[in-house]
This record gives sequence, structure tokens and C-alpha cells, in this order.
Amino acid sequence: MKATECKGEDTVKQTAGDVRATEGDTVTLDCTFQTSYTANMFWYKQEVNGYPKYMLKRYSGGGDNAAEFKKDRFDATINNKSVPLQISSAAVTDSAVYYCALSPQ
Repeated sequence: MKATECKGEDTVKQTAGDVRATEGDTVTLDCTFQTSYTANMFWYKQEVNGYPKYMLKRYSGGGDNAAEFKKDRFDATINNKSVPLQISSAAVTDSAVYYCALSPQ
């Protein structure tokens, strides 16, 4: 049995540039992907001088959030070929670089 692997035609794209918000706002960060197989989609948060921290995973039919990133504030749903991250009640501590990533399921 051969393991599924990412290939050259598998892509993930995020909107470039800064997203600005006022405290308390709901912010949506876009992530679109193209793949020929069923995928796990991940979101990571990287603070200044820090390493990327796992936030959440989504796949068709489910997913989970890291304990630090509660679902009532950090949520995402796979919708066709996108998995936008929604941050509710934005706070100063949410300032960071966010990455989405794709992995074979």
C-alpha cells in the first residue's frame, strides 16, 4: 500500500497583506486550496519571534481545536475548496501571522 503524498498540483493560497481589526470585531482570514484527494486542513498562529503554534484541523466531516484556541473564538469550516479561519471577539493578543496548510488524509 502506497501512502498518499502531496504533489506539485496540490496548492494552498492565502490572501496577502495585513488584516486590520478593532478589538471585539470578527475577522475572517481566507485560505483556498486545490488538491486531487481528501485533505486535512490546518491553521497555525506564529507570534513575533515565536514558532508556529497548531490551532486547529479540519477535514470533511469534522476536526478539532488545540486547547488554547477555543472553538467559540477560533473556528473554520471546509467549504468546497476553502477553509477560512474566523476569529471572533478580536483581541490585541491575536496579532500574529496565520498560516493554513494541507496534508493528505
